[in-house]
Amino acid sequence: MLIDTHCHLDASEFDGDRVAVLDEARQAGVGAFLVPAVGASNFDGVAALSALNADCRPAFGIHPMYVRQAQAADLECLHRRLAAGGAVAVGEIGLDGFVADGDMPLQARYFEAQLRLAREFDLPVVLHIRRAQDAVLKQLRRFRPRGGIAHAFNGSRQQAEAFIGLGFRLGFGGAMTYSGSTRIRALAASLPLESIVLETDAPDIPPAWGGGQRNAPANLRRFAEVLAELRGITVDEVCVTTTRNAIDVIPGLAGITPVLLSGVSGSGR
Repeated sequence: MLIDTHCHLDASEFDGDRVAVLDEARQAGVGAFLVPAVGASNFDGVAALSALNADCRPAFGIHPMYVRQAQAADLECLHRRLAAGGAVAVGEIGLDGFVADGDMPLQARYFEAQLRLAREFDLPVVLHIRRAQDAVLKQLRRFRPRGGIAHAFNGSRQQAEAFIGLGFRLGFGGAMTYSGSTRIRALAASLPLESIVLETDAPDIPPAWGGGQRNAPANLRRFAEVLAELRGITVDEVCVTTTRNAIDVIPGLAGITPVLLSGVSGSGR
């Protein structure tokens, strides 16, 4: 079984064929899906999707690129969601230094508040760290959440080791499939396999063979094949180890019975 540790299945890109997308992924061997929210406006969609699909698990958080649309009341809403139970992580949260007008001070305020919530509810975090690895690490050392996943990792070896040392696994997916992504591929090939989880970030970060079109969780099997080729090991070893890694760092992913046929599906947002 494979676990897609980061896929936005509630996204509108899947509104027309979500059932087929899920079934295609299941047939490809994906047995569980971690679906992170990006803001209070899609908490309900993520919760509904997870309630109606036995192999989906929700994470709730406010994405750094959505903080300008957020309000203080959204943090209160997040607190209520986490207190109600069912969430396996706080996410997608973090910092984004790529967008020129990203308002880093505002991002930092929301990130800190959500790290406090992760500590309060003893939940792992799903991190967005684009061009902000060192700033994120600084806050992790300050708040010390119980670990989690550094999504779409593309930092240095030193930064990778720092995240691992703080109890995090590193997410690899579509970017790893491009021959020009030399640093990412080198990290995927050389980091301890026990530190790696697989993800799609569907519908985003399409793979090299995707033609720039919508990404989908069914691609996770081919991502496992790419990782196996880069490391010179079997696909089975990649599947077994990355699945164990995901469950170790996100315990709420344990105990999922894979859904092999259609009939358990949701509409999301």
